[in-house]
Amino acid sequence: MTARPLHEGAELLFTGDIFCDVVFAGVDVPDVGAEVYADAFTITPGGAANRAVAAARAGAHTLLLSQLGDDPLGTHIRSTLEGEPNLDTRLLQRVPGHQSPVTVSLTTADDRSFITYQERLGRLEVPDDLGAVAAVHVGVADDLPEWVAGLRRAGTTVVGGVGWDHTGEWSAEVLDRLGEVDVFVPNDAEAMRYTRTDDAVAAAKALAERVPLAVVTRGPRGVVAVDSAAGRVVEVPTPQVAVVDPTGAGDVFVATFMAAGLRGWDLPDRLRFAALSASLSVTGLGGAASAPRPADLLAFVERHRPEGDWSFLDRLPETAAL
Repeated sequence: MTARPLHEGAELLFTGDIFCDVVFAGVDVPDVGAEVYADAFTITPGGAANRAVAAARAGAHTLLLSQLGDDPLGTHIRSTLEGEPNLDTRLLQRVPGHQSPVTVSLTTADDRSFITYQERLGRLEVPDDLGAVAAVHVGVADDLPEWVAGLRRAGTTVVGGVGWDHTGEWSAEVLDRLGEVDVFVPNDAEAMRYTRTDDAVAAAKALAERVPLAVVTRGPRGVVAVDSAAGRVVEVPTPQVAVVDPTGAGDVFVATFMAAGLRGWDLPDRLRFAALSASLSVTGLGGAASAPRPADLLAFVERHRPEGDWSFLDRLPETAAL
């Protein structure tokens, strides 16, 4: 893409680790000493790249702040990302001699297993000459970098996310960090464990006591959001599709939800747009590789006629050229 000057900022900024995802589909973990054959295979960017690619394909000018090695896998992933329209990769640092993170995913429509290798690097820093950013996505599992507060003071909406806690502690410190973000988007399993509730709606309401907008995804069961400022609870369904690979669906949801926030749509339409985008992403392999474009959304709605008014999709930036 043709990059605009860095001091002009971006609509969306995504940070975090990028993985080279090696995906084998239609296969379970083999028994020790056994060999199994997959039905399909792909190599695709993963991790933070899932979110960045999904946002860029949704029409948002997107910056990606991350690091990759100069190894063959990292070089391939960088080349793939540089080919995405709307995705600015100038903050994607090349680290000589570093092995880029790699994940092997064995996936079926119902379950996934992963093997990951990662060499940790230092914290990411935003350049001083970065201009205005409308919204940024950051992880809240650990302390937030100091630059996040600086962006927030300058008017950036801070969207927080969190992954599965493999320690099983589900520390209350994560909830304490919600005071540093404006929107929090976990899935229902994460939300219920952190809030010690047994229902996604109850979890969303508990989270909304700490953050202005809590959005809890429920996979095929839809999405619930609680806007604490407006005292409003919104639930939307998830369009039903044939699942091929659920990897990255949550990333696609949060990225397209953020992109929809740039369009002036109301909360229900933003949720429906993101839910539709996430649904279509699971019909192919990999999160970034299967992130939909506006034409994909329009074609699905035209073909399947899901319940509701989808006319807001006609106001997507690229649709005029379709």
